Amino acid sequence: AGAAGLRNQTYFTLQGFSHLAALQVFLFQGILLMFLVTMAGNSLIIIVATTDPALHTPMYYFLKNLALVEICFTLNIVPKMLVDLLLERKVISSSACALQLDFVIFFLTSECFLLGAMAYDRYVAVCRPLHYAIMMNGRVCLHMAIACWMAGVPLSVGLTAWLFSYPFCGSKEIEHFFCDIAPVLDLVCSDTRLFELLLFIATVIIILIPFILTAASYIQIIRTILQMPSVAGRRKAFFTCVAHLVVVTLFYCTTGVVHLKPKSSLLANSRKLVALSYTVVTPMLNPIIYSLRNKEVKHALRRTFGRRQFFSQVPLPSQSH
Repeated sequence: AGAAGLRNQTYFTLQGFSHLAALQVFLFQGILLMFLVTMAGNSLIIIVATTDPALHTPMYYFLKNLALVEICFTLNIVPKMLVDLLLERKVISSSACALQLDFVIFFLTSECFLLGAMAYDRYVAVCRPLHYAIMMNGRVCLHMAIACWMAGVPLSVGLTAWLFSYPFCGSKEIEHFFCDIAPVLDLVCSDTRLFELLLFIATVIIILIPFILTAASYIQIIRTILQMPSVAGRRKAFFTCVAHLVVVTLFYCTTGVVHLKPKSSLLANSRKLVALSYTVVTPMLNPIIYSLRNKEVKHALRRTFGRRQFFSQVPLPSQSH
């Protein structure tokens, strides 16, 4: 039924930010700038973490994977959004919409589990430093990364095929700037209670469980930091933990608000603003907060690009292991 629905090629209209008609050019310029910063920042992380031997550690291995997820996730949504901001009629076929939604679920799931893996890595590094080399060896990191990437495959394929097997009726107008579950679900004209129940269970597993594990890891990290004798060491470690927690909390809270109650839980315009934070803002902030304000990455950038003045004027805190 899902395949037949895709073959019929229903066309949807993405409403996007049509309610802000006077700000379309301003939005285009702002989102384009953030898109370019996102691409540049995350690409730099991948380049330096791959080429510099000093960054061949579990933490930067997971950061490299996270940066790749952010690039793919952003490319799935933002270029289409930028084009639509300049067009009067924002049309997308049902097959393109299904593909975009499939990748949205896949990359969001991968990011949730990667953030959990990174929190576990930091927990082992700070709280169990003597066992770090054994507990986070290359094979373990590889298996964890593969698990994070593969976790989203069955869910994304299953939910997308199921959602697009439903009949769509009415205006076919998606009140969003990309094909997400909630706005597409609003167009379905049949009973979706079972779908919504299983979607809620899946979302709890994907968002809340990694978030709880991440929070528990950071609580242990903070307890360990409080026992450090050096005031300067505690300050630097706390700065790093707070920065990480800001990004993690922003990501989980925004995705949770949008996806834990999918159908009509938020006003359409509020949903767009919340979604804008985790589709555009968070991917841009992640490389800055996670790595680019880190001394090890700063030194790696200097070595990689051979520029002694790179970021040399900015006093940067060191990353705690």
